[in-house]
Amino acid sequence: MSSTTITRGNVRETFVIGPSLAPAAVASYTSAVQTFNIPGLLTTDFVETIGAVGTQTAGILPGESDVYNNGVLSIQFLNVTNASATPAQGTYAIRVTRVEGPLPLNAA
Repeated sequence: MSSTTITRGNVRETFVIGPSLAPAAVASYTSAVQTFNIPGLLTTDFVETIGAVGTQTAGILPGESDVYNNGVLSIQFLNVTNASATPAQGTYAIRVTRVEGPLPLNAA
């Protein structure tokens, strides 16, 4: 951490994107990882799926989000209902955080 009073950090930029996604159905009481092509995403990005803009399908939750390959967003959808359900189709809010350089090994 910086020893000055000026706030510093290693985040280069944080922004929100709104791609249109069409997820597939998720079986009851399970989760399913689904991938979507999103040009510009990098494997070094930290991504967080905030959720569908508007109404989401009851019992469907967006879980972990990752970028394992450049330009490909991976979202794990969880279905906590007793029936197959399809996550809402449409615009999703995705927060992207890009760091500057390699990640430090600790917070010192």
